[in-house]
Order: sequence, then C-alpha cells, then structure tokens
Amino acid sequence: MNFAIQRRTIGRWAGMGAILVALGSASLSAMAADEAPDALVKRLSTEVLDTIKADKSIKAGDIPKIMALVDAKIMPNVNFQRMTSSAVGPAWRQATPEQRNQLQQEFKTLLVRTYAGALDQVSDQTVTIKPFRGSPDDKEVLVRTEVRGGSGDPVQIDYRLEKTPGDGYGWKVFNFNVMGVWLVDTYRTQFAQEINAKGIDGLIATLAARNKANARS
Repeated sequence: MNFAIQRRTIGRWAGMGAILVALGSASLSAMAADEAPDALVKRLSTEVLDTIKADKSIKAGDIPKIMALVDAKIMPNVNFQRMTSSAVGPAWRQATPEQRNQLQQEFKTLLVRTYAGALDQVSDQTVTIKPFRGSPDDKEVLVRTEVRGGSGDPVQIDYRLEKTPGDGYGWKVFNFNVMGVWLVDTYRTQFAQEINAKGIDGLIATLAARNKANARS
C-alpha cells in the first residue's frame, strides 16, 4: 500500500508542510511560551524556509541530516503522539506501549523519507499568515498560511495547534492541511484499511517495509 497523498501537486506541498513541521521544531524551541500561535507559525515557516535555502544538503534531501534534526527537535515542540494516535484511530487504544512507540517511529520515518524530495522545490518561497481569529482562552486554534513563490499558484497550508501546560503555555502543531487535504485524516483512512486486514502488528510491518523501500529508492 502506498502511504502517501496521491495527487502530485498536493503530495509535493504536503511534503513541504511535513518538513516544515519536522524541521520547524528547531525554531519552535526558541519561542516564548506566550507567543501568539499565528506569530509562531510565521516565524517557524520563515526560519525553516531560510534554513532549507541555505543548506544544500538539506535541500537535496540528505536523510540522515534531516532525521537528526527531527530527532533532536520535533518531540518537544510538535505533539507527534497525538498526530500518530489520530492517524491510527480507535486501534490506538488497544496498542501496547511498545507498539505505540514503534508506530510513532515508523510514521515519523515515513513522513520524512516520503517527503524529503519536496525540499528541492524550495527556491524563493515566502509565507504569508492570513487573518487570524482567536482568543486568549482558546485551547486549539487554526492558523492559515499562504505560500507564494516558485512556479504555479499560491498554495494554502493550514496548521492546527494546541495549547499545552507546563511551566507556562506553549503551542504545539498536531495536524496540517494542504489544499483542503488534512494529513492525519488521509493517513487514518489508509491505516484503517491495513489494521482491518492485518492488525496493529501488520500496520507496523507494512510501514517498516515501506520505509525500507523508500531508503533504497
């Protein structure tokens, strides 16, 4: 089963969004806890695009370098457990802690390896934040952005973020939408088919096999 968004244009920009979420964690770690979510996404997107443009190896899809950045920065700043559990759906509740860890690792690897090729599309893109509607009491928000530059029309990428407690409050990304397609929802449909046919261990095995195939390609 091909665990990727099927249409070429959406897939390419979904790749950009996935890499922004992953690499953008490096920017998120430096944010003040009380920074507005739209300001955070603006800075995250701009800094990540600048990093990609300046680093030829990342732009070329250097997997070990991308994975090192993801491993170092993504977990504290993106609710990847929520992303994975939402993609897996109801079966997540029956999964053991070991299976959950495997699912998160394989899903992260899938996203990075599937979409790393999108980085060579980065050239002169800029990000604009659309008017933000939110209040200080919101626990979850939607930040809408528009990416301009390169070839083709502007592309809308929207981010869902949640406010998380700690020493203060911080915002974490848990889903994103490219041209009307929510990444987590897309994978939930595909994962459900695999779980219904082969169970949780079957999904893990399929993800691992897909990641191995992507590593060879």
